[in-house]
Amino acid sequence: MPIGSPTPLVRPAGSGRTGAATVTHRRRRRDARSGRAERLAPYVLVAPAVLIILVLRLWPLVLGVNFSFTGDGELNGTPVGLGNYLELAGDPLFRISLRNVGLLVLLLPVAVAIPGLLATFIYLRVPGHRVYRSVYFFPAVLSPVIVGAIFNLMLGFDGPLNAVLGAVGVGPVDWLGDPGLAMFTVVGVHVWATFGMALVVFLAGFSTLDASLLDAARVDGASLRQTIWHVIIPSLTRTIQFVFVTTMIGMLTSMFGLLFIMTSGGPEGSTYLPEYYIWHQQGQMNRPALASAASTVLFVVMLVVGLLQITLLRRAGRQD
Repeated sequence: MPIGSPTPLVRPAGSGRTGAATVTHRRRRRDARSGRAERLAPYVLVAPAVLIILVLRLWPLVLGVNFSFTGDGELNGTPVGLGNYLELAGDPLFRISLRNVGLLVLLLPVAVAIPGLLATFIYLRVPGHRVYRSVYFFPAVLSPVIVGAIFNLMLGFDGPLNAVLGAVGVGPVDWLGDPGLAMFTVVGVHVWATFGMALVVFLAGFSTLDASLLDAARVDGASLRQTIWHVIIPSLTRTIQFVFVTTMIGMLTSMFGLLFIMTSGGPEGSTYLPEYYIWHQQGQMNRPALASAASTVLFVVMLVVGLLQITLLRRAGRQD
């Protein structure tokens, strides 16, 4: 080799394989870190919501349940065991409120069927469906106080509805003063005022419906009733389950405003619901421990009713 010429670089045997192995090892570590980050990402995203639920929902619930085992008045803060729950069991007003919960459960299919049918007509584009979409949702934005005041005027014994009934030869009806009728009246007003939200949910469910199924039903000559029963209902099972549960929760927890304005729990306590009973014990009778016990019972009732509804609807969906 000439003097002054550059010395050639000689790589040790196997150095290429070692370098490739190092690169592969680094890539695997990077992929492993990326995989861990992807697995942790959902938990990081839901952590704030879970924290809010724990702090603002579950912890107050635990405190309320614990408070329900203490006394009121002179026994404030003193453990009384099941005393409050035994008192609830013997209170006629609370028994009436639970009986009215059973009535709401029986009327629930009607409260769900009304927005479901209206959403079906809108989806099928009946004449004027765009106007109906806006009109049907309008009551949902009204305050329960406003709705209650309006219907108090309309349903009064000397109100316009009884005037119309008198004009056609039907005697006046005491819509809000008859103990056997008042609860049905308030529930009807509540359904009218709130079905707009369920209507929106049903319309969202219809957006996922396979239009080819409806076309096939038309080609086969299916009637509207058959199309609804055999095509639309099976296709919207999950939507119907959601509306059933949310409507029931709304009936049990969102009727206070109407009850307070329209009947104040009367006549003869016939329109009491657990939420109105809770307010009465806490706000009027200054018995927060008893109100906490009633709140706990209401929570258990809502949980049981909701789980039963979901179970029954799932079984019905599997049978279809």
